[in-house]
Amino acid sequence: QVQLVESGGGLVQAGGSLTLSCAASGRLNVMGWFRQAPGKQRELVAGMAIGGMTNYADFVKGRFTISRDNAKNTVYLQMNSLKPEDTAVYYCAATIRAWPTTRYNYWGQGTQVTVSS
Repeated sequence: QVQLVESGGGLVQAGGSLTLSCAASGRLNVMGWFRQAPGKQRELVAGMAIGGMTNYADFVKGRFTISRDNAKNTVYLQMNSLKPEDTAVYYCAATIRAWPTTRYNYWGQGTQVTVSS
């Protein structure tokens, strides 16, 4: 069973930055980040294939950057210029499916990101 462990959430002021990390217990083809705000559906933030291809939601383009260290089975999400509307629980996700995909099989426990105005 694959395990994903996130870290790095917290409280930050608008305009600030945070970096999320997610360590996987195994090697997975695609790793990504989703988020879910209260009362809203979970949505894809960014995904990245083991070969380096990426995709981003329009609402984070130019502000967030996804990266991964394949040797450590770890994916990161660098979040800059944070806005109050970025407040959500952020989930790490992964899959063995081929790129591109938005269907993920494995999920982390989630980490809270709160952006104050």
